[in-house]
Amino acid sequence: MVNRPKASDTGVMKVTRRRFLHTSVGGVAGLAGILAVRVPPSFAQSRDISLLTWAHFVPQADQKLDEIAKQFTQKTKINIRIDRLQEAQMAAKLAAEVQTGSGHDLLMLRMHLPQLHATNLTDMSDVVDGLAKQYGLMYDFCREAAYYKDHWVAMPAYCGGFPGNYNRAYFDEVGEKPADTWEDLLRAGKKMKAKGHPIGVPISQTNDAVSTLGPIMWAYGAKAVDADGKTVTVNSPETAEAIEYVKRLYNEAMEPEVLSWDDASNNRFLISGKGAWILNPQSAYLTAKTRNMPITKGLEFQVIPAGPKGRHTTTTVRSLGVWKFSKNIEPAKEFVRFFFEQEIYNDYVNAAQTFDAPVFKSMEDHPVWEIDPKYEPIKRSAQYGHLYGWPAPGDERSQQVTNNFIIPNMFAKAVGGTPTKEAMAWAEMEIKRIYTT
Repeated sequence: MVNRPKASDTGVMKVTRRRFLHTSVGGVAGLAGILAVRVPPSFAQSRDISLLTWAHFVPQADQKLDEIAKQFTQKTKINIRIDRLQEAQMAAKLAAEVQTGSGHDLLMLRMHLPQLHATNLTDMSDVVDGLAKQYGLMYDFCREAAYYKDHWVAMPAYCGGFPGNYNRAYFDEVGEKPADTWEDLLRAGKKMKAKGHPIGVPISQTNDAVSTLGPIMWAYGAKAVDADGKTVTVNSPETAEAIEYVKRLYNEAMEPEVLSWDDASNNRFLISGKGAWILNPQSAYLTAKTRNMPITKGLEFQVIPAGPKGRHTTTTVRSLGVWKFSKNIEPAKEFVRFFFEQEIYNDYVNAAQTFDAPVFKSMEDHPVWEIDPKYEPIKRSAQYGHLYGWPAPGDERSQQVTNNFIIPNMFAKAVGGTPTKEAMAWAEMEIKRIYTT
């Protein structure tokens, strides 16, 4: 159960359906936002700022962000240019801007990138604290992403979960309900595979494998590196238990194709009609829905299954940061505040069709989840969310473990026949090499 701050304590305005569906932002709403953060708009002069962000999976989200930028310019006379890159290009671009000390003012940073660039990012604590007074507390994973040492280096903007996606007809056929635990999934998966509809968990060098196998480890009490960011703990009885579970899942409920999957494979697997269950954001469903595929009707969502040590899931979070070397730090912060004015933020979340969910606990019941009744189970995901490598701090070493796919490779070795102890010993050696260099 999430403890939500009372509206009287946080200043949260109730997000009514009428307010949520209202698509224009009037002068009164804008004034209310300005008064809430106590920062006046910059009417006196024309200035320019730039934002570097990702090319969104949902086109409507990009369109809405462009609209928000125009509204911001109309209100403040601050011009904003938005540049978009594919996710794979972002790391090199950020590194180049750091090296030259020039580039964009504002940055939309995925996962742990605020931690990796913390020393080059402006202190955003004033923005975060102001918004916390207005909306209440954020989910804990926001701190994992953007709180560095004693201050915030970015403002978490939105998040996305990894729910279970399943074909209800296949579960019904074998007399099973959506899996509440990983053992439930194994039991149902065995039956469905026998009917020609296996489940699909990637065990390959792909981000979806990191996003799935990490939560399975956490559910069994295992972790690669301890919270101190020093102690490598991957070689443990808990990890062994997680590996043995995945070996059974692979052998009894899946097919060998998962060993070579990329990030799009599980989507294709589900909407092709072959797959019974995957763990993934709602992209497969959105694709099927957009294409008016008959299978859309039978696809459903569930919160991630639980294990002996609880329910845990990967959460993708993106945060707005500002370079220290920007010549427009205050105007850039002003845009961040504007983005979080209630009407503006509601419009954006709505446009993203739940792919980008609110980061504030007070908004867990946001009306965006009512766009499609099938989304209702997904809204609980944020309660159980962590970033890659949790509970270790998301520094450069943790990211090397992720980027080198050490955890998926450990599982792949084990399902391929390497003894569990040897697979864990290999992973321990690889992770210690990174953490001791």
